[in-house]
Amino acid sequence: MLLRDRGVARSRDLERAGVTRTQIRRLVERGVIERVGWGLYRDPHQEPTELADLAEVARRVPEGVACLLSALRFHHLTTQNPFEVWLAVDRKAWRPRLEHPPLRLVYLSGPSFEEGAEVHDVEGVPVRVFSPAKTVADCFKFRHKVGTEVAVEALRAFRESRPKQLADVWHYARIDRVGAVMQPYLEAFG
Repeated sequence: MLLRDRGVARSRDLERAGVTRTQIRRLVERGVIERVGWGLYRDPHQEPTELADLAEVARRVPEGVACLLSALRFHHLTTQNPFEVWLAVDRKAWRPRLEHPPLRLVYLSGPSFEEGAEVHDVEGVPVRVFSPAKTVADCFKFRHKVGTEVAVEALRAFRESRPKQLADVWHYARIDRVGAVMQPYLEAFG
């Protein structure tokens, strides 16, 4: 079935597979499929993973990119477990409103939004997530939203797990214009 392959499917995906809206409603009533949000459905027998919320958001907002705390969690660079999905959208894009999962939007434009996005498969859904190096630089750019201690923790975890990739962090720090802010922390780490 489509839901087993994709994890989460939109109603239009089900319709393309030959399931009418009436059939979708009946399948939900019988418990064959589960409605997880407006126009989103999943197999109720499949246990959702820790990253299920990212898959749901990617289905609803495919042009968005998981960022900051959500990206840190995805890349295992933090001990934080955000209850919201942090999503970067273009400054001029439509503002998505979801009933579930809770969404925290960050607005970016130009190279700051376009560079550093990677596509990962999460429960059969292509999810755009900023790379670890881009995420660390973004944490310093948005330190007033996530907290300086989270940004420093992310930088320390990145440096320990990927010491040869610090040049990538500097690349994104230049794009985000936070190189001067990050430099003292890198020097302190030695």
